[in-house]
Amino acid sequence: MSGRMRGAAPAAPPVISAWSAVSPYGLGTAALVDGVRSGRATGAPVDTARWRVPVGTAHLVPGFETRQALGKRGTRSMDRVTGLAVSAVGGLLDQPGADRERETGERAGLVLGTTTGSAESMMDFTRTSLEGDAPFDVDPAVMPNAVMNCAAGQCSIWYGIRGPNTTLAGGRTAGLAALHYSARLLASDRAESVLCAAAEEYSRARYWLERHSRGEDHVALGEGAAVLLMQRPDTVSPGRPPLAEILSVRTRVATGDRVRPALEACVASALEAAGARPGEVWAASPGDAHGRLGRDERATLTALFGAETVDRVPPVGRLGDVSAASATFQIAFLLATAALSDEAAGRLAVVTSADRDGSLACAVLRLVAS
Repeated sequence: MSGRMRGAAPAAPPVISAWSAVSPYGLGTAALVDGVRSGRATGAPVDTARWRVPVGTAHLVPGFETRQALGKRGTRSMDRVTGLAVSAVGGLLDQPGADRERETGERAGLVLGTTTGSAESMMDFTRTSLEGDAPFDVDPAVMPNAVMNCAAGQCSIWYGIRGPNTTLAGGRTAGLAALHYSARLLASDRAESVLCAAAEEYSRARYWLERHSRGEDHVALGEGAAVLLMQRPDTVSPGRPPLAEILSVRTRVATGDRVRPALEACVASALEAAGARPGEVWAASPGDAHGRLGRDERATLTALFGAETVDRVPPVGRLGDVSAASATFQIAFLLATAALSDEAAGRLAVVTSADRDGSLACAVLRLVAS
């Protein structure tokens, strides 16, 4: 049952009023916008001695070390995914025009999309328990890293975000799940602003998990974190003009031969909820999943909107496989593309995501500022 009173005017859609990223293009919004503009590659030979993986390519955040990025205080036992997330959130809150009083505190929330948190931390903690003289011979300072919501909790602790704090594990669709959850927090007045983020780290553990689950045919892994500042239109900070409205988010579940029809239905449902038609869509961004799944996703969007529309935003695959951070980076790519375009303002965009475990998602946005 809807909580909206009969006859009440529909609430204005939430808006994205700022964003930031820590990506293989570098630290911050400007680095990603420059990367989108230049189209430069981000992959490089991996340091096999450091990461203890075979020779290959990885898409790492250049030069990123948690203690160098955040300082030595409070980071001795911080793992990489937490460092990436904390750095991305800090980059957004430090931007010109930021309103710390409004964007942190008791009326501010944080929602983080992830796959499992840090697979490296989980495996390392378990390994010490198995290899020690006794199962309890573990480093208690490392234990919080083995919990899925460590990164989200640290973001809130570092910046004084005392509102709702949520971690959503959804693989490649985690970013759109976080977007939907954030919109619901705003609609229910549980927060006035929400930092909607997603993060994924590169690690030895993640490499071998992907290698054994995908076999020899696996894509080069990437890493990074992206964060969107979501607010209700009536609470937008004066220095943060809206960049896009979130008109709808819809989900489905399907695998194999059912992916294409299920994704078509998901997109149709999202467009209907947004009051939009396919011909009005200016840009459509698929999630670049590996293999057949990604090909089916791109083919579905191309059939619905045309190749020009699908190619308008650079593919998120430029960053390698950033897994749980994919959809949030897709939105960052969309906003970066819009900032470089004279025709984006007022246009509609579709962002989709598909995970190999069967979850599908679609969001419809209206770009506000170019």
